[in-house]
Amino acid sequence: MLGIIGGSGVYHIEGMENSRWVKVESAFGEPSDEILLCELAGQTIAFLPRHGRGHRISPSDINFRANIDAMKRLGVTDIISVSAVGSLREDLPPGTFVIVDQFIDRTFDREKSFFGTGLVAHVSMAHPVCSRLGDHLFAAAEQLDIPVARGGTYLVMEGMQFSSLAESRLYRSWQCDVIGMTNMPEAKLAREAEICYATVAMVTDFDCWHPDHDNVTVDAIVKVLLANADKARALVKEVASSVHGDEEAEGCTCRSALQYAIITAPESRDALMLDKLSAVAGRMLSN
Repeated sequence: MLGIIGGSGVYHIEGMENSRWVKVESAFGEPSDEILLCELAGQTIAFLPRHGRGHRISPSDINFRANIDAMKRLGVTDIISVSAVGSLREDLPPGTFVIVDQFIDRTFDREKSFFGTGLVAHVSMAHPVCSRLGDHLFAAAEQLDIPVARGGTYLVMEGMQFSSLAESRLYRSWQCDVIGMTNMPEAKLAREAEICYATVAMVTDFDCWHPDHDNVTVDAIVKVLLANADKARALVKEVASSVHGDEEAEGCTCRSALQYAIITAPESRDALMLDKLSAVAGRMLSN
């Protein structure tokens, strides 16, 4: 099942049928919202508003663990994250979509793992997104003539404020490409849950390093946001069938990320942790 995490504007796609909002209970608290299930191109798709409907939840207050756990409990196997970002490069202007392949996590006030005392696991994050999903997204964007870049580094900052000029220049010196506030620890948790994950980073404006940044108006940003939402809806519709029909999906290494990650001995595992992780890590814990 394909899951989409992003803004509410992405969910109004022509051709959606049998739409219904469902409440999913999570062992990690309340998800951002109910999840919208619908039929599109002959398959079920799950949409989750990352900030809740009406954008009620700040980036630092999102319950990322509950969101990913809820998607896993529904049977989601692939997640496409749709996120608004600022650009750190002159050649990635507003309106460009970036299919990122790396992250730098600068967040510090968020729960970043399903695991902990009583049940410890360490997953690899060397390649934090699913290249298979990224290839599908890139091909779909090209098919739709959406300005798109394949590959890039997403700097995830805490917020809620935007960067200072010194920070923006620092991130450029690190060769980061875009900056936003939402994709970490989301990507880490998806990997722990053995869900394939990819990000569509939609550029709304240049970050404050750019000499013309202060001249950008709210009206201009809103115009780009609306245009990006139109492109994102078209992209989701275009990519859904190719993801659904991907015969290589079952063998994707994302889906076995926990194979050698859990290091707590079976006799030392905490019973409460085992219960909480029944969806996320049930494949490994039931052995």
